[in-house]
Amino acid sequence: MAQRHLDPTDPTATAPPPHPASGHATARGEAGAGPRADADTDALVGYLRAQATEFLRALRRHRESGTGTGTGPETGTRPGPGTGPATRPGPGTGTGTRPGPGPRTATEPAANGTHGTHGSPVRATPPADDVDAARALRRAARRISATLHTFQPLLDADWAEEMRPELAWLSGTLAMEHAYASRLERLLQALHRLSGSTAFPAPRPVGRAGVTATVPPPGVSAAATAPVAAHPASANRGNLTVGAAKAGALLDRQLTLARTRAHSTALQALGSSRFHAVADKVALLASEVPLSSTGRRAAAAAPGSTGPDAAPVDLRPLAAAAQERLADAVAALPLVTAGSPYNAEALVHGLSPDPAPHPQDAPWHQVRLLLRLHRYALEALAGAAPAGGNADDSVDVRLLAAGEALDRHRDAAEAAAAAAQAARTPRIAPATAYALGVLHADQRHEVEAARYAFQHCWRKEPIRLP
Repeated sequence: MAQRHLDPTDPTATAPPPHPASGHATARGEAGAGPRADADTDALVGYLRAQATEFLRALRRHRESGTGTGTGPETGTRPGPGTGPATRPGPGTGTGTRPGPGPRTATEPAANGTHGTHGSPVRATPPADDVDAARALRRAARRISATLHTFQPLLDADWAEEMRPELAWLSGTLAMEHAYASRLERLLQALHRLSGSTAFPAPRPVGRAGVTATVPPPGVSAAATAPVAAHPASANRGNLTVGAAKAGALLDRQLTLARTRAHSTALQALGSSRFHAVADKVALLASEVPLSSTGRRAAAAAPGSTGPDAAPVDLRPLAAAAQERLADAVAALPLVTAGSPYNAEALVHGLSPDPAPHPQDAPWHQVRLLLRLHRYALEALAGAAPAGGNADDSVDVRLLAAGEALDRHRDAAEAAAAAAQAARTPRIAPATAYALGVLHADQRHEVEAARYAFQHCWRKEPIRLP
């Protein structure tokens, strides 16, 4: 029955009418009810319904904008002449594309450091709708999953345990393609900065607009309408050394292949029965929130009721528990060391042959996740409906700055890992390996800077936004 969920392209699917009162173990509230003075079960119900409604709206926009995932090349593209290995996915890496022979991971890239060119698409449309819809889907899925985790005692246990991993799977799958694109752009920008180039390369287009339609008209040779490169050569391209140019080409090839595979995975996920089952449950959540026995009694409590079976449940203790978990995790961080500039702590084990992520990064990543849970709990307490509005209005500036610092920490750590992985490619020139080593050290210094920024803003007094 997973294929019979409400159609998000139908306006009635995004704002389902409330059902008449019954003895079903659910609670109903008005989505997007605004800030509440009493942080009770009604605020939780309204927040979950608002996020479910935003999820369905984003899914509707995504379907109306096309079949892409909003962050990658359009499906159904034809590789044009001269397409480099950076854009030729190997067998089984794409849907609706013509697979090529795959990249040569054990050989040296071209010495001129040029990045591969994209093929000729059947159609090219602006990616803004796709990007916004995919981002809104991930945002709503994260908030629903986090709310189910924080306020699980008030919700149906079996339903919440079944929903959370599915929402995490969906959010993670949709985020991978954008993560690879951002990582590649970050590393290429760093290569130009470290090489002393005064002009950085143009930002890589994210979405279907990054692929330029160059179908040759009848009677015109394909060479006359060669595809436009995704990374146009800048005027100061010659400032890059041979090693830096080869390192950039190698990173472009590896990360573009990973991005293409992530794009195919996202397309398969959005068309799978698993995703339709998730959309089914979210569509029902937009009108009915399954509550536990405690939550049902709290939702049925009248404003003036004093009976023991009809007592309202305050959400603040559960939100405070999330804040305590965050505080405990932050207390375990080496904030004293992080508060010393240029402490070089992030460079420890930088020459380790182990390809696993740095073990010292794991506690910081955990704090990032707990900080996100704390922020979403505050949104639920305030009765905020971030869908269509500014979700940061009810969060103090310190939490926002801390979250941005931890996001930079995560991005820099993953970029450093990508540079180290590229340096392990067999049979690369010493100059290429040296450039990748400098790039890895630069990103680990960015990790250190992000830790310093986090401890600096975390120790400030909380400041509420007006």
